[in-house]
Amino acid sequence: MQGLREVVEERGLFCALYSDRGSHFFHTPQAGEAVDKSRLTQVGRAMRELGIQMIPAYSPQARGRSERNFGTWQNRLPQELRLAGIKTREGANEWLRECYIREFNQLFARTAAEKGTAFRRCLRKDLDVIFSVQTERAVAKDNTVTIRDRYWQLEKTRFRGSLAGCTVTVCEHLDGTVSIRWGPHTLGWFDAEGKLIAKTNKKRRGKGGSVEAGGNQKTVPTGSPTPLEISPTTRDFHFPTASATGCVPKTKPKTKAAHAA
Repeated sequence: MQGLREVVEERGLFCALYSDRGSHFFHTPQAGEAVDKSRLTQVGRAMRELGIQMIPAYSPQARGRSERNFGTWQNRLPQELRLAGIKTREGANEWLRECYIREFNQLFARTAAEKGTAFRRCLRKDLDVIFSVQTERAVAKDNTVTIRDRYWQLEKTRFRGSLAGCTVTVCEHLDGTVSIRWGPHTLGWFDAEGKLIAKTNKKRRGKGGSVEAGGNQKTVPTGSPTPLEISPTTRDFHFPTASATGCVPKTKPKTKAAHAA
């Protein structure tokens, strides 16, 4: 997610993503058979929202090429990082951008036969939402939303007395924050500790992280008999509760905060 977002922000939108059939890209009902394009993963859903076609690789040549690249990186990069004295993820990402990629391109890059680019500038202002792990939930009668062992208390809204029974989308963002949305409205935006973020003062960053229980969240004991009235339907069938992780960009993208209409 983070890698794809960086490409879209720095280079623009592209026509298609040609990848292997890893479970983060596609859902495959039976091993060795064709992928099910109707059951989108989180990556597949994000690409569809941007109008980018996803192409699964079936040929041995395509798979062999990617595996050779993986072998080079897995064998070479650990030694390069060791020689450079790098021991942190942040340091590794900085070294990859400033040193390794430049040297790699100097050795292997070739000038394109034609001038110009197929990338198109991305004008979307909601990349924070697109590149997030999204799950649909039904609001309970006490105006709360639950995921796993955590639930969020939604504030009153000016356009509806209670949201009980409404289906909302919970977005777990790459920086660890969580937003809850109903149609065009942002019902709440919470930081990694679960505290409500003031929409007018919120600053978004593209740093990977995880969401932990905190201020506005409560832990539900295991085996609690209290019905949570959670809709079993999720937007993503294959990755309903995946954690958001990714590399850390040296220059963090700045995007506008989402406001309720």
